[in-house]
Amino acid sequence: MLKDLVKQKRTKIDENKEEKEKKILDSSLKLFMKKGFKDTSVQDIVSDAGIAKGTFYLYFKDKYAVQDYLIAKKSHQLLTKAVAYVEKQNIKRFDDRFIAVIDYIIDELNKNKLLLKMITKNLSYGLYNDKIASFLDDSSMGIKELFENGLKESNIKMKNPEVTLFLIMELCSSTIFSSIISKKPVPIEELKPYLYDAIRRMISE
Repeated sequence: MLKDLVKQKRTKIDENKEEKEKKILDSSLKLFMKKGFKDTSVQDIVSDAGIAKGTFYLYFKDKYAVQDYLIAKKSHQLLTKAVAYVEKQNIKRFDDRFIAVIDYIIDELNKNKLLLKMITKNLSYGLYNDKIASFLDDSSMGIKELFENGLKESNIKMKNPEVTLFLIMELCSSTIFSSIISKKPVPIEELKPYLYDAIRRMISE
């Protein structure tokens, strides 16, 4: 009986912690998207979340830590969603399948420029940030698995697939942001063929 009461108490404490962390993250995301990261203060976040300032610091060191977490989470969610969508399309060739994933990501960010501005040029956070471990969905295939499986299926020998994937994601991140936000060097639809040709070459090499 006592063990059950202790267990219930611990469960309630954990639920309260999760609820407070969620409030911080939800308020931060809303304010970052609305006001921008620079113009959002910790006080803004706690006021919106309805929690004490001291509570904020129990979960995050500062607003930069919250930003890192949100960028990692949103990037990871976008990459996973892109892979899930493309896997349903039954695209045979690996390079075509991978390009379709990138195309999906670009179109989503082009539709949601606020999300693009929040992620800025950090799309690879969704792949290589330690923070993603807390919200990984083991039931879904990520872009890393799609890339590695595609190389094997196509019998493509690559010295270091992880490095190549990282370089591709970094290339996409910087070019997508500049092309969509400032239309430099050209608007995104004009840039896509050049970007996809570069990715195909990186995969084939």
